[in-house]
Amino acid sequence: MLFNSLEYLIFLPIVFGLYFVLKHRFRWLILLVASYYFYMSWKPEFIILILFSTIVDYICAINLGKESIKVSRKLLLWTSIISNLGLLLTFKYLGFFHEVFLDLKSFFGEGANEGVIRLILPMGISFYTFQTMSYTIDVYQRKIKPEKHFGIFALFVTFFPQLVAGPIERASNLLPQFKQKKVFEYDKVTSGLRLIIWGLFKKVVIADRLAYFVNAVYENPETYDGLPLILATVFFAFQIYCDFSGYSDIAIGTARMFGFKLMENFRRPYHASSITDFWKRWHISLSTWFRDYVYIPLGGNRRVKWRWYYNLFITFVISGFWHGAKWTFLIWGAFHGVLLIIEILFKARKPPQKFGSRVLRVFLTFVLVCFGWIFFRANSLSDAIYIYQNMFTGLLQDCSDVITNRNFARSSELYMGQSMITFFIAVLSIAFMEFVHFFERKNSDFIQLKKANLFTRWLVYYSMIVIILLFGVFGTNEFIYFQF
Repeated sequence: MLFNSLEYLIFLPIVFGLYFVLKHRFRWLILLVASYYFYMSWKPEFIILILFSTIVDYICAINLGKESIKVSRKLLLWTSIISNLGLLLTFKYLGFFHEVFLDLKSFFGEGANEGVIRLILPMGISFYTFQTMSYTIDVYQRKIKPEKHFGIFALFVTFFPQLVAGPIERASNLLPQFKQKKVFEYDKVTSGLRLIIWGLFKKVVIADRLAYFVNAVYENPETYDGLPLILATVFFAFQIYCDFSGYSDIAIGTARMFGFKLMENFRRPYHASSITDFWKRWHISLSTWFRDYVYIPLGGNRRVKWRWYYNLFITFVISGFWHGAKWTFLIWGAFHGVLLIIEILFKARKPPQKFGSRVLRVFLTFVLVCFGWIFFRANSLSDAIYIYQNMFTGLLQDCSDVITNRNFARSSELYMGQSMITFFIAVLSIAFMEFVHFFERKNSDFIQLKKANLFTRWLVYYSMIVIILLFGVFGTNEFIYFQF
């Protein structure tokens, strides 16, 4: 198992101390060794896949920099793409394709006795293959020059803060930073630590606590109906946001401590006033990756309308499939693709000016996103269909029971197997986070407390640490996006 939160807080200062003690020319080596150790703490043997991807893309890019013949350059590019996608397809999708093949054989009346192929999914494979593949594509398009230093390039592929769940960095941003001389900067270190604390709060206080409720319902949805299904879906919306953005905050904060700047990955996505706006705020590094390397090469919006819609839809179907080898992920991607096309047809992308109109749009967008999350979280299509069919069953009666407290047994069921205290801690934690987000919308540095006096800043820091220690769930809950 990869480091848990507390183990990471032991690992980080050791690497940080060694990094600034050594001379500049050896620092990349410390980060590279730390990155390999970080990944190998999960399953050492899977480092071979990262080495394979690193070596193939390094050789392809070096030769792309030298080669001028068009056919040879395309051959090098496709060698890189096929190698990376080959790893991804083998370990992530082989079992899915084999299962589809067996289903087709069964459909046409040919008995299939073969067992379904099950391979261990290497942690973070979707992230590091996309990151290194984009590097080769950029070299091919002559946007950047190939990196000649193999160690620096290997560090770009495996940089531990964002190795297993992003942000998916671009070589043009990260590679030059590895060559810059870094000095200890107090402001960057403290700023990074504040971001790490905020990320830990979102992960262990909110996301891991919400997991209790979400797992109880989504692992056995047929035992629930009405309000519990709705609450579990809303809780999952915040769980996946806090889990994933919490990791991104920790990654960005860690990199900032060492003097590196990673790209922003989330920008208060549940404050979006349209689905288009949502995808400008959610998993920004992935959405921009698909924009630059799938949507635009397909032709983007510079085509006739039907082809524009097709490009958009296909991009989101592929994005859904990137998340996992299940029909539910494909449908989730297609669902968002259809919503975006509808927005284009009705020209609903312009942000509303009036406050009341914007609040309504934000609410409707959140509802639509939650409907999509049902497919994303459900274990199967049948589970998702059951939830859609039963989430409004007896809803008015459930609300009445909660308000009047007449049906104690039913009211207890609404807490999804957890205590009332656990339920209200989860709700209050979400409310606190959204309170912070409300102020961040006008001042992105609110969480940094730059204008607060010394006493206020340290009071907030110690309060956050105490809250994390008192209310955090310190178990074996890995970050959700580790599985992707």
